[in-house]
Amino acid sequence: MNLTDPRDLAPLLEAFLLASGKAQSLERLYELFEEAERPEPGVFKKALEVLRKSCAGRAFELKEVASGYRLQIREDYAPWVGRLWEERPQRYSRALLETIALIAYRQPITRGEIEDVRGVAVNTNIIKTLLEREWVRIVGYREVPGKPAMFATTKAFLDHFNLKNLDELPSLAELREMEPEPLLEVDDAPVPAHLQALADESAEPEAPVEETSFHSLLLELDSMEQGLKTDFDDLLEQADEPDEGQAAPGSPQG
Repeated sequence: MNLTDPRDLAPLLEAFLLASGKAQSLERLYELFEEAERPEPGVFKKALEVLRKSCAGRAFELKEVASGYRLQIREDYAPWVGRLWEERPQRYSRALLETIALIAYRQPITRGEIEDVRGVAVNTNIIKTLLEREWVRIVGYREVPGKPAMFATTKAFLDHFNLKNLDELPSLAELREMEPEPLLEVDDAPVPAHLQALADESAEPEAPVEETSFHSLLLELDSMEQGLKTDFDDLLEQADEPDEGQAAPGSPQG
């Protein structure tokens, strides 16, 4: 095998990525070769491009995400491939998704600031879930009374959503365009007045429903867009400069 030839190196990189089952950085791939046989960085890049092109027309693709490169099943096949696992994918609540959206677009942000935008308290379990999944981390503490923790997204968050960096997040304007128009449901069809009256008489009082519109959330985010921070290096610099007596920020992202 001629490791200086991208066409020979590409199948070997494919074997590495298939065996690992997760994203691998270029640095990690370099380490898999003895120094004497290690290809030049330019050869690695060309080999990855050869591998990417070889995936055309196949069920999987080469994808670059925040942690590096990985081979993954194409999204078109997900509905069928998902049947391999009996356990259904976990569904996340609207509150959790709104919280992670605010962190992604307004980071670094505190829990109190999230609550100000959403208009409701953030459940402690939501923050706990995001931290446990390593989608968010603490990058510092706001210089206000109580020194609340500031949250930011991680590489694991980017990897999960097939993103290389935060710049690949859709703009707020694009999100609004993607929000589907409400469809007329069968339940929305007009009900005869006498039937509605009977239903109202027999119905039990309903608990108040939280009316948090994702569209209104996007409008709030849009007003903040000028202050967005989308560079992890900036976040790390803030985390590296704690005030005297301040608790140490969270560990660096993985």
